[in-house]
Amino acid sequence: MLHNWAEERAIAALDTDQTRVQIQKHGHKGILTLDQNSKLETVTTVKAVYIPPKSPGVRLRGIRGELLEKHIAQMISEKIQAEQKPPTPKTDFCSTTQKDFCAEGFVPHTPETTQVHDYKTDQAVTFWSENCQRIQGVTAVKTLKAPFRKSALFSTPISERLDEIDVPPDN
Repeated sequence: MLHNWAEERAIAALDTDQTRVQIQKHGHKGILTLDQNSKLETVTTVKAVYIPPKSPGVRLRGIRGELLEKHIAQMISEKIQAEQKPPTPKTDFCSTTQKDFCAEGFVPHTPETTQVHDYKTDQAVTFWSENCQRIQGVTAVKTLKAPFRKSALFSTPISERLDEIDVPPDN
């Protein structure tokens, strides 16, 4: 702390024309130099002292040795590139249709119809239409040809049912 007080006493004369905020922002002027218009030097001591190394001016290796080293390096690089990038296989421009559906010796034939079908009126054959007897939660099927048609049995009162002869007893 003693050194800080010594610095403060040394610059006490310089702090008279500026406020404390200006001093903290721009620093003290005139501590390093009294000439405010002087420019800083652009060359550091390291740049001034450094001398780049010079080559001896004589060949250190023979021409033949250099050419042999370049040739070996080129051969090794070609070998590594050949291992990393194998040659691309020949492209097969055969489409899926040509490969899978145009087999030689295939003779298409349509099967003969055993029954006459009308797609507009016939009921579609599905898993549910074939297994309608085993499905739980379905009302009684009246006709097997159309098991999933509308049924009003849930909403029809028992007294209005015409197809039942006997009214079920109340328990």
